[in-house]
Amino acid sequence: MFRTTLTGLLAHRLRLLLTSLAIVLGVGFIAGTFVLTDTIDAGFTQSFAADADKVDVVVTPKDDAEGDGSLPQSALAAIRAVRGVRDAQPMVSGDAPLIGRDGKVVGDFPTAGVSIPADRIKITAGRAPSAAGDAVLDKNTAKAQGLAPGATVAVLDRAGERQEFRLVGIFDVGVDQNLAYRGAVAFTPDTARRVTGAKGFTEIDVVSSGPSPESLRTAVAAAVGGDATVMTGRERADEVARRNHVDTSYIRLGLLLFGAVALLVAALVIYNTFNILVAQRMREMALLRCIGATKRQVFGSIVLESAVVGLLSSVLGLLTGLGLGAAAVAVLRAVGTDIPTGTVTLSPQTIAVGLCTGVVVTMAAALLPARQSTRVPPVAALRAQVEEHTFRTGVVRVVVSVLLLLAGAGLTAAGVLQKPGQAALLTVMAGGVLVFFAVLVLGPVIVRPLSGLAGWVPARLFGVPGRLAVDNSRRNPKRAATTTVALTVGVTLMTFMSVLTATVRTTVGGELDKQFPADYILSAQTGTIPRSVADALRGSRDLAAVTEFRGKKAKVNGRDYEVGTVTWSAIGTAIKPEASSGTLNGFGAGDVAVADYVAQDLGVAVGDTVTVTSGGKSASLEVAAVLRGEVSLLPAFTMAEQAFERHFGAVGDTQILVDAADGVAPERSRKVVDDATAAYPAVKVGSTTEIRGQFDEAIDSMLMVVTGLLALAIVISLLGIANTLSLSVHERTRESALLRALGLTRPQLRGMLSVEALVLGLVGAIVGVVLGIAYGWAATTTLTETVSFQLPAVQILIFIAASGLAGVLAAVLPARRAARASVVGALAAS
Repeated sequence: MFRTTLTGLLAHRLRLLLTSLAIVLGVGFIAGTFVLTDTIDAGFTQSFAADADKVDVVVTPKDDAEGDGSLPQSALAAIRAVRGVRDAQPMVSGDAPLIGRDGKVVGDFPTAGVSIPADRIKITAGRAPSAAGDAVLDKNTAKAQGLAPGATVAVLDRAGERQEFRLVGIFDVGVDQNLAYRGAVAFTPDTARRVTGAKGFTEIDVVSSGPSPESLRTAVAAAVGGDATVMTGRERADEVARRNHVDTSYIRLGLLLFGAVALLVAALVIYNTFNILVAQRMREMALLRCIGATKRQVFGSIVLESAVVGLLSSVLGLLTGLGLGAAAVAVLRAVGTDIPTGTVTLSPQTIAVGLCTGVVVTMAAALLPARQSTRVPPVAALRAQVEEHTFRTGVVRVVVSVLLLLAGAGLTAAGVLQKPGQAALLTVMAGGVLVFFAVLVLGPVIVRPLSGLAGWVPARLFGVPGRLAVDNSRRNPKRAATTTVALTVGVTLMTFMSVLTATVRTTVGGELDKQFPADYILSAQTGTIPRSVADALRGSRDLAAVTEFRGKKAKVNGRDYEVGTVTWSAIGTAIKPEASSGTLNGFGAGDVAVADYVAQDLGVAVGDTVTVTSGGKSASLEVAAVLRGEVSLLPAFTMAEQAFERHFGAVGDTQILVDAADGVAPERSRKVVDDATAAYPAVKVGSTTEIRGQFDEAIDSMLMVVTGLLALAIVISLLGIANTLSLSVHERTRESALLRALGLTRPQLRGMLSVEALVLGLVGAIVGVVLGIAYGWAATTTLTETVSFQLPAVQILIFIAASGLAGVLAAVLPARRAARASVVGALAAS
């Protein structure tokens, strides 16, 4: 039986290739994920190890240290006095906003002002800073701003004053992702403290003059006391590497979820393939039974075949994954990311996971067809032609599908009725999984009417070949259902994402319009906006409304919160906060409006009193309204303007909303706003159109990434359709020959098989679209209480059309093979 199984595999190499390809892609994606994340981990570890070799001991502040969370200058003096210390270099870090070519600060967050020890800074051009007027800039910011050594750069110091420096070099921030995101300007230690206002150090690197790092660590720890953490350079590198591994584990988990979807689709394809193979080889297995093979041997031969297919596919999948991982690493390097990457290799863990996953999934998918093979009676070998099984629904199938459907619908309803949040979303997703399995079980029952629906137009457009194709797609509903369900998975997820993103975009856009329909938003990257800016804006006839927001940190009922106020005349006009309870009508000096999430935290409601304490002053305020805080610009606690002024004094604006007057061109109103803020580099101007554009761009990017990852599942499902049609063509060789003998031309035969594939693709798309729309809507209800449901009809129609077209493309080779077969030869062979 072992030799028979292997001989059968080698005799049908094309069938083996088509069967293996689905698992190859699924395992390849998972292996590629591990290769990519392992390579990134190795790159970080190598970078950390290189840094560790330059330093013997690292001193950092404790997380719970008192004061400003930095090491005092006395700690540096104490470390330098320790016997065995050859050198101790401090690291300073703070804010030093870089002024760009447009006269405004660069980025959404202040550029970091740092001082990095000379042996730790990675200069890529020029030299390290050595004098008070020197500065070096990180390479990404330098590239974005078009700066090179020899240029003059300007930053804002702690007091907001402009300071200019000579750019003497460009440096690489290495593995520090915070500096990579913000950008960084590096100075000498004294200059860095002067510019940033930092009074202490964020790190002190110690180099030994002889003692081992462990003994020097003990001596330094005794010198600095209990307010600092002292580690060897190697220990520090290992700690940072562990933190990074946690970060990459999230990336790995997210990618593996898509890999799991791909493997699920591949398992369905494998199951369907073995089902058809068992049906085709019924006479062969019956002959084996006639010459003495037992049921166990027949069962074992199918399982052995699946194990061989799984093993070969997994090995090829690992090689594919290595290529995918290497390609991803090459892309990361090509786009110039600051993510270090090591050597691309297959780790023992990746090999084990890939092999086990591929073999187990393939063998599990083949178990039911293998069991079915044992039911072939020996007398079947005497039949001239294999009979096609007639599908019967069966009581068990109906009961199981109804139970799954009821459980899934119940969980979905429970999630929709829950308060919006993560728990509700997970409940809806669990319900969706159960409903999908119900559809999977019930697939052969619903595929007949759906095939009739999807094939109604093709049957009338393509005449006899069209009608034959529709009949073929319906005559073996079990096979058709397992063929289309693979495509259904991909279409369901893509429709779900499209509905979710379209609804989120519409809902958030509507909330933004209601809450602050302003044309321009002014914000300060550091500090506050001088009040003179709002005064200048109000003096322009080209602007209709100027709304100021102010805020200060204070203690409310003993806890730290943001307390603020707003230009009260704008309430109800420029901004329209919504109250979940209470009202802002008649709001006075003794009142306060509270965001709903804060009211829940403090356990306060309308009519209760809260105490606001700041700067030695206390004020008791009555809660007049609880506001919806999801998208509101108002702070957690909002006071009346005069009351806020009396309690906190004159403070700058944290944000200003500006509306242009009717009929004023956008270019003119923008110039007015830019002129008013020109003298203040830290004040940045954005328009709500730009903000919505950035939000839409982020949503579109996410959708593009998810669609790209789900494309793998779609490709595997198309392989399943092509595989099914290829095997079906082989199974129906005599039937095709008879049709040709009766007058069906080669183009008509090709058309018949293409229409059959089109119908199968449309059936999968119809089921996927219905499930995707239903659960896209259900998921959006768990995000917020007010949802503006949006159905992306054009995208959904594209999905349906693409599914049908993909089915037709998958049928090209099988149809060509069937049409080229000799009529006489096919009849004689049958």
